[in-house]
Amino acid sequence: MFQKILFATSATEACDHAARVAFDMADRYQSHLTVFHVLGVPTRAYSQVVVDIRTGDKVILDDDYRSWVEEEVKIHYAKQLETAPETSIEVAVGLPHREILRKARDTQPDLIVMGGSTGRDEESAYKRSVAGSTLQRVAKVAACPVLVITRPAASFWGGFSNVVFGTDFSRASDNAFDFAVKLARQLNCDLHLFHALDISAMHAGKLADQDEIEDQIRAALKQMRRRYLKRVKDLPNISIEVWEGLPYVEIVKYAREKQADLIVMAHHTSAAQLGEARLGSVMEQVMVRAGCPVISVNRSIS
Repeated sequence: MFQKILFATSATEACDHAARVAFDMADRYQSHLTVFHVLGVPTRAYSQVVVDIRTGDKVILDDDYRSWVEEEVKIHYAKQLETAPETSIEVAVGLPHREILRKARDTQPDLIVMGGSTGRDEESAYKRSVAGSTLQRVAKVAACPVLVITRPAASFWGGFSNVVFGTDFSRASDNAFDFAVKLARQLNCDLHLFHALDISAMHAGKLADQDEIEDQIRAALKQMRRRYLKRVKDLPNISIEVWEGLPYVEIVKYAREKQADLIVMAHHTSAAQLGEARLGSVMEQVMVRAGCPVISVNRSIS
C-alpha cells in the first residue's frame, strides 16, 4: 500500500520525530523512501542568491553549495540510512510547499510524511498550537494522503494495527473513510469509527439538556451504522462510538483510550472548493495534540 513514500524535511531536530516514522514505515513496508529537503528560497526570481531555510543566511547557490547541503542531510540521517538501502536524498530550491508538491507530482508517492512545523518551538507559542503553513498548503492540494507527526510522543510507533477514523458525516469525511477502510483491509488493522458530538454549538450560552444530548448521540450512531457499517461487513474487527464534547479533545481522548497508532480524518469539512479550503480547525488541533500520527485525506483515493 505504501510502495513510495515522500518525506519532506527541514533536516533539523524539528523533523526528527517525523523522520523516525518515515524511516520505520519504509523498513516495515519495504517502501522506497525519498528524503526531500528544500534548502532555500530565492531572493528574487531566477536569482542565484537564496535564503537558507535552516540558517536564515543569504548564500550563493552553486553546485558546490547544493552538494554540501545534500551531504549535510545525509549526515543528519546517517544512522537511519545505514538500515534503509531503498532511500534517495534530494534537495531543491524554492518555496517549500511548491517544491514538495512539485516533487509529489513527479514521483507520485502513496504517502507524504511531514512534521507539523519546521520552526523551533521556542520561537512562538502560536507554532506550538497550530500546524505549520507549509503543511497547511501541502495538505490541501496533495494528490495523496499526508501523514503528520507533530509531537515527539507520536513517533514512538509500531506500525498500523489500531486505526481511528474521525467523522463529521461530511462528503470530505467519506473520502477519509474510504482510505481508512482500504488501509484496514490491506494491513489487517482494527478500525474504530468515531464521531464527536459538538455540544458547544447546540445551545449557545445555555446548558444543553442531557436528554437532547442522548437523542443526538442515538441519531449519530444510527447514521454511522447506515452510512458506514453496511460498507465494511467484511471487516472482522470494527467498532463505532459517539461521544459528546469538544470534537478535537474527544478524538484525541478516544484515540488514547483505544491505544490507536493512527488517526485518519478529512483535510477539511466545509463545502469550499478544495484549492480554497483551509485545514479544518478540528483536524489542525488533532494534529498538534494527538499521541499518534494523523493522516489528512483531501480527496478520493483510488
